[in-house]
Amino acid sequence: MLILKLLLIPGFLLLISLAGKRWGPSVAGWLSGLPVVVGPILFFLAIEQGPQFAAHSAVAALSAMFAMIAFCITYAQVAQRANWPWALAISMTVWAVLALVLSLIPPSLPFSVVAAAVALLASPYLFPDVQPVLKGTAPKSDKLIWRMIAGAALTLVVTMLASTVGERWSGLLAVFPVLGSVMAVFSQQTRGPAFTAALLRATATGMYSFSAFCLVSALTLPSMGLSGFAVGVAVSVAMLGVTRKLLAKPPSSKTPQPQS
Repeated sequence: MLILKLLLIPGFLLLISLAGKRWGPSVAGWLSGLPVVVGPILFFLAIEQGPQFAAHSAVAALSAMFAMIAFCITYAQVAQRANWPWALAISMTVWAVLALVLSLIPPSLPFSVVAAAVALLASPYLFPDVQPVLKGTAPKSDKLIWRMIAGAALTLVVTMLASTVGERWSGLLAVFPVLGSVMAVFSQQTRGPAFTAALLRATATGMYSFSAFCLVSALTLPSMGLSGFAVGVAVSVAMLGVTRKLLAKPPSSKTPQPQS
């Protein structure tokens, strides 16, 4: 399992980086919505702590969509005005504060669904309206290696903590922005703030898939056991296909006025 934890996220980061180089930030961010972090964490928790524990963690993970999308929006906004250390520090603080608030709210699947829905529906209006330069310098191979190492390290830390802090914080930590933080920092360094904002906006769109996985897992794990993960993955992939059309330019608050 340790080898799986160390290889899964770096491998996925490599695929996302190649997708960003080939098809741009929208596709790369959209693909990051797959439950490649929360899925293995919940699976390991189900094996070690039982399906019921993992189901409760999935409920918490679903509510944590609010904190995760807030991280993406904050980073994208701050990155337009400041370098990556400030963007990362402020966005991580926002995530931590919201995660703490969520941990104090009694666990409830309806509340988690509402929290995730509000974040998903509001996010297109809250990202900066930028046009990324797609013909910039792509990340060098050494940058990709450091990106993969950072992803592996963060995944290992999060999964180790998740198994020791109880089902509520296990679910919240499962949605710690592992992929988001690594991709955002390296994208800002190599491709610029506009590219990073487009990447994170697409990441928020991909979170529909992530949320679908958490919801289905919460509903199916208590009755179906580990088989519930197969259903969750299938629904997640289907939702990713549904959200493909949402990668078009999001609605803008500025609408053109008709000519008189």
